Amino acid sequence: MKIFTLLLFFALGQATVYAQTDTTYWRRSFSSGLNLNQATFSDNWRAGGINSIAIGLFSNGKADFKRERISWDNEMQLQYGLFRNKGQDTRKNLDRIFLDTKYGYSISSDWNTFVSANFLSQFDRGFEYDVDSLPDNRRLISNFLSPGFLTFALGLEFKPVDWFSVRFSPFAPRFTFLTDQNVRPNPNEVVYGVPVGRRVRQEWLAAQILANLNKDIATNLNLKLLYLGFANYETLAWRNIDHRLDAVITAKVNRLISVNITGVALYDRDQDHQIQYSQALALGVIYNIQNFTDKK
Repeated sequence: MKIFTLLLFFALGQATVYAQTDTTYWRRSFSSGLNLNQATFSDNWRAGGINSIAIGLFSNGKADFKRERISWDNEMQLQYGLFRNKGQDTRKNLDRIFLDTKYGYSISSDWNTFVSANFLSQFDRGFEYDVDSLPDNRRLISNFLSPGFLTFALGLEFKPVDWFSVRFSPFAPRFTFLTDQNVRPNPNEVVYGVPVGRRVRQEWLAAQILANLNKDIATNLNLKLLYLGFANYETLAWRNIDHRLDAVITAKVNRLISVNITGVALYDRDQDHQIQYSQALALGVIYNIQNFTDKK
């Protein structure tokens, strides 16, 4: 796992080095920022309200190499956020690690064969916040690598333009990690699909679809969509297919200030039988470097 992460960061770093001498082969972008949300009310404020503050950090990086028929695409998405309301302890409201690397070989102008690996997890502990629960009594429901998902894939990619692609992988083995056994309060309970007494679940016979869109839809307005679909052949049924959609809309006010709307929709019966979702709106400071040019 550490080796995979180091390789991806190495690829992102190498893109900057190589691009200084030859920008024909490397296309790269990096953005990082800080989002803030704050509200303050006087003690005699009659309209109601509560003092609160929220802070979020994010970094996104891409480094894509293409020379003749060979391509190597790398992507990193990191998000972490905390908030605090008056009278409550600090809580987490955003936490995501996504790393992806793909090696491709072009067979036509729009189609590639590829092998890839992607990793999905979070940085910090996550708790179940019941209304009446005290901090010391809250149930731990997630942590770094608990769960963690590492998926390898082999298949075909459709990429008609630089800002959109779809990968079809009929062979996509996935490994689900549960390294923190405190996430499993009942030792006889299956958590995130990981069997009792084990820290890793292997799903060898599986398929994956990954769709990625990253486009400026208007002046100073960018839309990012990432869809992941995963199906285990051994338990194949519509209700057992995992779906995850991440969406980010970024509106730039000026060179450094931006407004961000983020949303996640998730369906995974190993976690919950209902659809999970989250949404956040924030004003922040963003630093961006990009040399991508959309294909017309």
